[in-house]
Amino acid sequence: MAGQEAERAQHPHIAPTQTGAGQCSGVPPTATTQAPTPASTFLKEAQVATPPPPNGGLKAWTQVLGAHFLFFNSWGIVNAFGVYQTYYQTAILADYNASDISWIGTFQAFLLVSFSLVAGPIFDRGYFRILLIVGMFLTVFGIMMNSISNRYWQVFLSQGLCVGLGTGCLFLPSVAIVATYFTTKRALAIGFVASGGSIGSLIYPIVFHCLEPRIGFPWATRVLGFIALGTLTVSILVLRTRLPAPTKMRAILDPQAFKNVPFILFSNGLFLAFAGLYVPIFYIIFFAEVRVHVNTDLSFYMLPILNAASVFGRIIPGLLADKYGSLELLVVCTIASAIIGYVGIVIKSLGSLIVYSIIYGFLSGAVVSLPSAVVATLAPSMQLIGTWMGMSFFFAALGILIGNPIAGSIIDVEKNHFGGGFVFSGTLVTAAAVLFVLTKGWKHAQKWREMKYSEEAAILKSDS
Repeated sequence: MAGQEAERAQHPHIAPTQTGAGQCSGVPPTATTQAPTPASTFLKEAQVATPPPPNGGLKAWTQVLGAHFLFFNSWGIVNAFGVYQTYYQTAILADYNASDISWIGTFQAFLLVSFSLVAGPIFDRGYFRILLIVGMFLTVFGIMMNSISNRYWQVFLSQGLCVGLGTGCLFLPSVAIVATYFTTKRALAIGFVASGGSIGSLIYPIVFHCLEPRIGFPWATRVLGFIALGTLTVSILVLRTRLPAPTKMRAILDPQAFKNVPFILFSNGLFLAFAGLYVPIFYIIFFAEVRVHVNTDLSFYMLPILNAASVFGRIIPGLLADKYGSLELLVVCTIASAIIGYVGIVIKSLGSLIVYSIIYGFLSGAVVSLPSAVVATLAPSMQLIGTWMGMSFFFAALGILIGNPIAGSIIDVEKNHFGGGFVFSGTLVTAAAVLFVLTKGWKHAQKWREMKYSEEAAILKSDS
């Protein structure tokens, strides 16, 4: 056990971390965030040359603060798109339907998750600071360009493409750095880092919502850009890598993973789960206004309420996973998310919508935080955990990319028909739960066959 902890401490990228609509945890199974971390090489010289993690102290906790702001400006920005979805549909992009507009936010989230496959090898080669600087530039530049955008293609390029690539550069360092400074206090440190995504998804929408009616869309958006610039500057100033860069780049893909049945089942489950999970998150503000007839000022707060509940959903199940099993908890939370998703069909009052937002926020936070720990149990070796995680979460990224636009084409805002969107979401998440159950069953069967083989081998050995 001590040897495993030492190897994880020296090479944290092999045990990734995830946080919010998106984010992974440092050491399985205490995952607390919603996004994947690519693997690092496993060179032995780093273990010899580098002292053990400090597990505290000013420098270590300063790294936590810096990584917290990276999450704040990656998943925090992506999970705040719901407020833009509502604004665009009623203002500068009113001529476009909900499906067209949702492509902007889903493409942004897709790039955040999928770009880790590229950022991982870059990080492994020691170009950590370049990733931060490029990520900050693209994120802030994209937000500022969005402030002067008034056409669909302009918004897509600035907010969807530019900000998406920027947040993709920021996410990988945030989940790789902190684990190198902690072993005994890692869950606490990762929990604080992961909370940055939820806090960002609270602050960014509230600031935009309060400022837009007073100073207009351009300057309200620029204020968000200045917030990102200030907080990311803190990250660049304080974050420092602790381990020497390896001399070899790890592989992005492992072909053997596609021969592993539990991995295939689980990855397809992630695709379905993430395709359906974000539908209520993207459309909850518009649903509150059009279906529940809540005034604009109050309906907006459904998204912050949901995101606030997701903080606890990302942390609490991750801490319980050590005792009850990450895959088992994921199955329970996925089934519960599907049930609550269907409940959206019958919501007609503000009170029921608030309760729905709290419960769904908690459960969705759990569903996006637990998969990293599950993949760690599927990978055949420690050296492949990150690679397998990057591959499995690429499936999740594809789900995010197509789920919301399809739901947007199903929802008929003019006729006040949101039921189809909730059914679409609930059905996909239900199908994901089925695949997760099959993953658990296949793993159990594999374990039983291995035990039986071991017993037979022991009998043959004793007879000989």
